[in-house]
Amino acid sequence: MSFALLAPWALVLLALVILFGAVKIVPQGREFTVERFGRYTRTLKPGISFLTPFIETIGRRVNMMEQVLDVPQQEVITKDNAVVKVDGIVFIQVMDAANAAYRVDNLNYAIAQLCMTNLRTVVGSMELDEVLSQRDQINSRLLSTIDHATNPWGVKATRIEIKDLTPPPDITNAMARQMKAERERRAVITEADGEKQSQIARAEGAKQSAILQAEGRKEAAFRDAEAREREAEAEAKATAFVSEAIARGDVNAINYFIAQKYVEAFALLASSPQQKTVIVPADFAGLTGSIAGIGQLVKSLTAPETPRPAAPTATPRTPRS
Repeated sequence: MSFALLAPWALVLLALVILFGAVKIVPQGREFTVERFGRYTRTLKPGISFLTPFIETIGRRVNMMEQVLDVPQQEVITKDNAVVKVDGIVFIQVMDAANAAYRVDNLNYAIAQLCMTNLRTVVGSMELDEVLSQRDQINSRLLSTIDHATNPWGVKATRIEIKDLTPPPDITNAMARQMKAERERRAVITEADGEKQSQIARAEGAKQSAILQAEGRKEAAFRDAEAREREAEAEAKATAFVSEAIARGDVNAINYFIAQKYVEAFALLASSPQQKTVIVPADFAGLTGSIAGIGQLVKSLTAPETPRPAAPTATPRTPRS
């Protein structure tokens, strides 16, 4: 009686066990391998899948998303015998779940060790200055090597980055001194270039100033020469007029020359810086007569000529001084 009551419940329980064992749901970003009696048969993609109860089982659950692995820090000797501490990170993605599951044991550990050995190889073939300045080249060489090595495992290395490069303290101090010296050298060169440009600018300014001053003196000399030429022309015309007057027997012309020289001499006498007392000549009143004679001469020159009878020859008079 009790067996008859337990049999249906046993059948229901068995059905549930078979159902849960046969139906598998694979989440996105994962793939499951299926084994039949311990042997790999197929791979389950994301979604719902069915297995043969008691015959097929889930072997490995493989992460198909991109993963980041740390490369442990290690000391590496460079080509010029400098010791540096290097570490990094590597980005990988499983492309074939079966190869990643069954071709290598402990995939992440294997990739980390592979990165460490190749990192020593690449950095050891370069000098310290190249290691510090050519990180991109190191990353490219490591990526090519690691990607080729992990291809049989069904893994693709997408990126490899050097995270830290630490030289010894003495080399760091030497590099700091070198950088300081280089900065000071550049500052001195820049200052010298600035001084050079300043001197060139000053010389160019002095040159332009000298050129402008020379042009000014040239123009002034030209103007002075032109003024003297016009003054000479005026003097020549005045002399010609006076000569004509003398030829006509006009005494005022002679008085004109005497008065002109008299005035010029008296002006020099009065303007002398060494002269403290000016002596006026006793016949200074005669200067007035000479000036009057000049006026008569100008009137005679400007007035139109009228014919006049010939005058008898007379003895020339001595002009008053």
